[in-house]
Amino acid sequence: MSSFRLENLVRGPHNIWRLIRTGATFERTGAMVAVLDAFEAPRPLRIVARILGAPFFWLGLKGNPSVPPVPRALTALGPAYIKFGQILSTRPDVVGSELAGQMRVLQDKLPPFPIKTTKKIFRQELGLDPDEVFSEFSDAVAAASIAQVHKARLIETGDVVAVKILRPKIERAFQKDIDAFYFAASMIELFSPGARRLRPTDVIEHFEGVVHGELDLRLETSAASEFAANTKDDKGFSLPSLKWSLSSRRVMTMGWAEGVPMGDNDALDLAGHDRAKLGERVLELFLLHALRDGYFHADMHQGNLKVAANGDIIALDFGIMGHIDEYTRRVYAEILFGFIRKDYHRVAEVHFEAGYVSADQDVDEFARALRAVGEPIFGMDATQISMGRLLNYLFEVTERFGMETRTELILLQRTMVVVEGVARSLNPKINIWEVAQPVVESYIRKSIGPKALFRDLAKAASVLARFGPRLPGLIEALLIDQSKPVAVPAGRLKFSFIMLLLIASAAGACATYFSMRFF
Repeated sequence: MSSFRLENLVRGPHNIWRLIRTGATFERTGAMVAVLDAFEAPRPLRIVARILGAPFFWLGLKGNPSVPPVPRALTALGPAYIKFGQILSTRPDVVGSELAGQMRVLQDKLPPFPIKTTKKIFRQELGLDPDEVFSEFSDAVAAASIAQVHKARLIETGDVVAVKILRPKIERAFQKDIDAFYFAASMIELFSPGARRLRPTDVIEHFEGVVHGELDLRLETSAASEFAANTKDDKGFSLPSLKWSLSSRRVMTMGWAEGVPMGDNDALDLAGHDRAKLGERVLELFLLHALRDGYFHADMHQGNLKVAANGDIIALDFGIMGHIDEYTRRVYAEILFGFIRKDYHRVAEVHFEAGYVSADQDVDEFARALRAVGEPIFGMDATQISMGRLLNYLFEVTERFGMETRTELILLQRTMVVVEGVARSLNPKINIWEVAQPVVESYIRKSIGPKALFRDLAKAASVLARFGPRLPGLIEALLIDQSKPVAVPAGRLKFSFIMLLLIASAAGACATYFSMRFF
């Protein structure tokens, strides 16, 4: 069954209008042709796109004529579209170097709102007069889709800080776009059964959750604090200090980060930084945080990264953070390690063991399909690999084997694409597999080796200790219930099975260890 939502149907006229205006805006700004060319769209798709867009040309938004067509269209359409453009700006191998360069203006160079509005929001949120808190307060130094940043100096300490302020009425603007995205996803699921396995509505729901988290700067401040605690010992990496007393839902204040923007290669070269090493370090840090901590910066585009004078990478903007549980991290690591070792059969087995592919599929056939994806990558630099074609082939493979979109991995996968794009912008010849190998191997040794086995057993023992006195009675009750001819209530069965699972957890931990066949 389709997950078509009644509320989307009720709001149908608004959403249809929004999507029509999207096409018309792309047509009016000239972005339609640029996008179709960038993605090498086939002739039939080009004809359909022009037929649908051209009649509504007059409904399209004009945007800023001084901005190139695609970023002009995305900026005119609103914050959700801008977010999409920010992601594409890190993928020159997908959209081409020229278009990727054009869309980098979407990262932190959007039109700012007046400083008068900034101070008004600060006063409303914190009950403090900014003129009594700061001796200096600049115009916006960076303006992105959701917020803008001002440079200021505290009267009390003389410290230079960054003050981040949400855009006025940004919540409502985002909700309009998300409603239209829901409507489009529902239409796809209703009229394209083959696309339902990708769960487009779930994807939009996930995106909505991420965006709502980014619209509350208290959550971002908390996320930055946790991230700083996790990474405090990581060499070559730092975060600005936080000012909790000057932060709220719509305001976030932190130390000012001096450094060269990661996206400015000329400035990096002039400052004497080794871009090849920086590209490797960006990838290493992402994998380290994702695998070791299960908590990673999920918006690592060039606009959110600086390079300090000593070569440290400074991360900014913590509105989108990713979290993956320990089991998923182990699966992800084993899949990566399998590709690194070219053990495609093991990669296929992991997909089946994790339930990513249905058990009725052929594991050997799936392994052969994965080999066709992985082999072209090894020994080649980025200039020889078309990531667009690679992702297209991966899509065909997943469709063939009935794999569903894993919503819990969407942010991880998207961030990996973004980080890879950043690394390649620094060093086009970087080999992501060579960089990933030592990080993944280190994680495997620590998390799936003998030490991890004993750690898992210790966790299981601590749980058993809490339930120990009750276990005999619970098992006896379960056996009595199972001997009765009447059906046992589902809730009782679920609880009983959890108890049995706890009893067997020690054996399960051993089985998990020996099933991870790495060395």
